[in-house]
Amino acid sequence: MENQGTPHQENTNPQFQQQFSQPFWQQQLPNATAVLVLGIISIVGCFCYGIIGLILGIIALVLSGKAIKLYNQNPALYTEASFKNLKAGKVCAIVGTCISAAYLIFLIIYICIIGAAISGGLLNVWGKH
Repeated sequence: MENQGTPHQENTNPQFQQQFSQPFWQQQLPNATAVLVLGIISIVGCFCYGIIGLILGIIALVLSGKAIKLYNQNPALYTEASFKNLKAGKVCAIVGTCISAAYLIFLIIYICIIGAAISGGLLNVWGKH
């Protein structure tokens, strides 16, 4: 006889499989998304005289340090995807902080050179007659 229907048909809906693919006790790492967003904005913000990128990068690094400590205490409690977001955000924060610091140092040196040139008479604007 032909099988009219099985009582335990597997659900092949991808949304159903994705929803139940991780154990129910796993949760997102706290601030993983915030670290990723702050890291990306710190790269973009490095062109605002370096100050915004530097501040956001440092905040992202502090938050990522706390979240990594939480993850290392109990890795099974948190999802792998949130840990990957955290690592990507930390890398972006490091890059943004380095670029922002370099840009800020460049601007400080540039302002010092221009200030010394103006006050030292190298750029004699008014001239002596």
